[in-house]
Amino acid sequence: MQSTELVKAIVRSLDTHKAQDIRVLEVSGVTSLADYFIIAAGTSTTQVRALTDYVDTDLVKQGVHPMRTEGYHSSQWILLDYGTVVVHVFLDATRNFYDLERLWQDARPLDYTSFLEDEES
Repeated sequence: MQSTELVKAIVRSLDTHKAQDIRVLEVSGVTSLADYFIIAAGTSTTQVRALTDYVDTDLVKQGVHPMRTEGYHSSQWILLDYGTVVVHVFLDATRNFYDLERLWQDARPLDYTSFLEDEES
C-alpha cells in the first residue's frame, strides 16, 4: 500500500471512530523517519486505546500490519509505526504537553479532510 493510500485509510478510521483534532503532517522533507505523521487525540485512555485498535483492525483487514506499536499499556500516547506513516494517538493533556505540531513545525501540514473525499468525486 502506498503512503497516501495508507494515510487515507488511517484518517478515515480515526474520523469514523470520533478521534479529535486529527492532523496530517508531511514530514518527508524534514526527516527520513517517515513520509507522514498522523496526530490525533482521544478524551480518555479507553478512547485512545480504542482508536488505535480500530486503526489496527481496519488496516489488518487490508493486509497491513504495524511494524511496531508503543505506549499501548499506558494509553497516554500510543504510536503505530507503519514505516512510511507513523500514527500518534494521544490523551488530550499528553498531546498538549508534547506538542508534536510545534516540534515538527517545519513539516508541511495537510488538510485531513482531503483524505476523506470519495475517490469517485
